Amino acid sequence: MKISREEVLRIAELAHLGLSPEEVDTYRGQLDGILNYIDKLKKIDISNIEPMAQVLHPSAGSDAHPELRGDTPRPCDIADAVLAAAPDAEKPFFRVPKVITR
Repeated sequence: MKISREEVLRIAELAHLGLSPEEVDTYRGQLDGILNYIDKLKKIDISNIEPMAQVLHPSAGSDAHPELRGDTPRPCDIADAVLAAAPDAEKPFFRVPKVITR
């Protein structure tokens, strides 16, 4: 296996996950499968493939994908209403309880 038990435990610690020993073994196998698949992808010859800036091919035309709207800026003046509804806000900030203890 490419990933060790200690690495899985370290990742779980960083993500604040409490894993049982069975879960550690399960995730170790799953992460190893992902890493093996990435190794397979690295072996693919892509030297003759032209890079794409977008997943949809440009020859399809704009009418072929009407769900792609133009990138037009629009005003978004909701900050005052959102802050007014917050229990403890001081413009332009929200006050929230401390959640990080480390």
